[in-house]
Amino acid sequence: MSDSALDAAAASLPSSTPRTPRTAAAPRAQSEARAESAGKEHVIDAMRGFAALLVAYFHCRQVEWVGMQAFHQSVGHAISLNALAAYLTFPIAWGSAGVPIFFVISGYCIHRGGALRLAGNPAYRLDSGNFWLRRFARIYPVLLAALVLTFALDWYSLQLTPVSHKIREIGWQAFLVNLFSLQGVAGKTFGSNGALWTLSLEVQFYAIYPLLFALRRRIGMTPVLAFIALVNVVSAYVLERHDIQFFTSYWFAWALGAWIADASAHGAPNARSSVWLYVLAAGFIALGCAAFHFGQYGAFQLWAVGFAFYLYKALDRRNGNQRESTGLRLLSRFGDFSFSLYLIHLPIFVLLSSLLFRSALQTSIWPSFGYMLVAVPVAYVFYRLVELPAMKWSASFKPKAALKQA
Repeated sequence: MSDSALDAAAASLPSSTPRTPRTAAAPRAQSEARAESAGKEHVIDAMRGFAALLVAYFHCRQVEWVGMQAFHQSVGHAISLNALAAYLTFPIAWGSAGVPIFFVISGYCIHRGGALRLAGNPAYRLDSGNFWLRRFARIYPVLLAALVLTFALDWYSLQLTPVSHKIREIGWQAFLVNLFSLQGVAGKTFGSNGALWTLSLEVQFYAIYPLLFALRRRIGMTPVLAFIALVNVVSAYVLERHDIQFFTSYWFAWALGAWIADASAHGAPNARSSVWLYVLAAGFIALGCAAFHFGQYGAFQLWAVGFAFYLYKALDRRNGNQRESTGLRLLSRFGDFSFSLYLIHLPIFVLLSSLLFRSALQTSIWPSFGYMLVAVPVAYVFYRLVELPAMKWSASFKPKAALKQA
């Protein structure tokens, strides 16, 4: 859901900034060069890939399989390869944990470039217009294509009876609500693509980011995080409990990622040296799994904190130049097209279920693996044809460095 353009906050200093002596300009030029040269981080891409696969298979089980309770009642204690494989998928019951992972990563990626620049030049100002333009170019062509694809796949699925209960309205009103990222406030998600509920929140995070950046310059990132935590609590009480999904109810998770980017840019390695960060990460993730029994929203908040602890420590390992594992590199490859996979997997699953089983839930877990083997390559093709050109278009608006080394 979050994209791989890590330097998303690239901007320029206002033209009214007075000229500075060579000695003062040099550190600023160095910070600009540091931000410009900051490349891909495989741990970020790996977490993104993991989150996308987790959410996709979570939805896949819901669309194709009868569920753990019904399955257990059906097969009892019988031992078979199908039963063994099905029981091994039990942790996927918490697969929606991939969403707060995306939120934390998104906050980190969006703020990373600005944080690096602020570290060397506290007077740095974000070019809000350029930021919004680049976000629009990055998100909306892909979203539009995903909505059109969802319409096409759902239209075909609707011809096959009985119709899947996963398919909601696919008319113009629902299309426009989702195109303008108003789902959760002015309407429901489009067709079978229920995963789009989080994309509206992402767009709202981007819309408000210049305000967050301005507050960061004025009062610092930690007070900003505390303020957002308070807003999050109030919003949860006022909006979320009435089933109104607005960015303020999930802002804290996103801001955690921004805080990590800020801390990393300003260099705080000592705090990250303790293995207790991993212990805290595991503890909050476990608490989130327990809280999920009572509701998804509370679990999301706990998972976000847990994954933030993990990311903070994982970035420290990266800075220690430790060798990346094969698994990390593989997940990083999935992370490259995770946004595409997230956007289009559900209508693919619904169509496959409609074609193969007339939307009837199956006791066999094996078809769910086949569904993934279809969705992943289709998402990769979508990435190559749609998302990659959008990324290049967005990058074409990236301003040149405002500061040059003297």
